[in-house]
Amino acid sequence: MARQFFTHVETWVFDLDNTLYPPSMALFDQIEEKMTALVMRELNLPKSEANHLRQEYWAKYGTTLAGLMKHHAIDPEPYLVEVHDISFHPLEVDLSLRAHIDQLPGRKIVYTNGSSPYAERVLKARGLDGLFSDIFGVEHANYEPKPRKTAFEQVFTKAKLDPTRAAMFEDDARNLVVPHALGMRTVHVAPEHHHANHIHHHTDELSTFLGKLF
Repeated sequence: MARQFFTHVETWVFDLDNTLYPPSMALFDQIEEKMTALVMRELNLPKSEANHLRQEYWAKYGTTLAGLMKHHAIDPEPYLVEVHDISFHPLEVDLSLRAHIDQLPGRKIVYTNGSSPYAERVLKARGLDGLFSDIFGVEHANYEPKPRKTAFEQVFTKAKLDPTRAAMFEDDARNLVVPHALGMRTVHVAPEHHHANHIHHHTDELSTFLGKLF
C-alpha cells in the first residue's frame, strides 16, 4: 500500500492540465488549437507547419512558448492570455476529488506550465477552488517551463518548500525527473503506465489514489 510512503509529506504539489482533470475532458485540445493559430499568424506559416512547430517546441523545450521565446522573441504575456481564452464547459465538478485533496494533511499547491489566472479558472470549473494555498504558473518561473531544473528551483524557493517533505503529482513523466532528484515523492497521473526510475507511483485515477492515502 502506498500510504506508508507519504506519511512524511507536508506539501502536496499538483500539476494542472490532465492531472487535476482527466485527459478525456479534452480541455487542452482547445489550447493546442489556439497555439497553432497564433503560430500561423505570428510566423506566417500554413497550419500543418505551425502545428508541427508547436509540437516540436513542446517536445524540445517543455512548452511551445519556450521555443517561441527562444527563436522568435514572442512576448509571453499576451501569448498566455490568448492561448488560454477557451471554453471551460468540458470540465465537470468533482466533489470526490475535492474531498480527497481537502483531507491531505499539510499544504496543497498547484504548479503549472500554464498561467496562474488560467489555473484559477480550471480549478473553479472543477469545484476545486479554495483548496490550494498557492497557485504557481509559468510566469512565477520567469517563463521557464518544467522540466527545467531552474524552473522548479524558482517556484520551490517562492513556495518555501522542502522537497524532501513534499510530493509531486504530474501527467508528463519528464516533469518528474527533477522533483525525484530533489527528493520528492513522485506520482505519475496518466492512462498509460510509464516505467522509469524517477517515478515512484502511477495512477490513472487521481481521486482513488488520494482516497487510499488517508
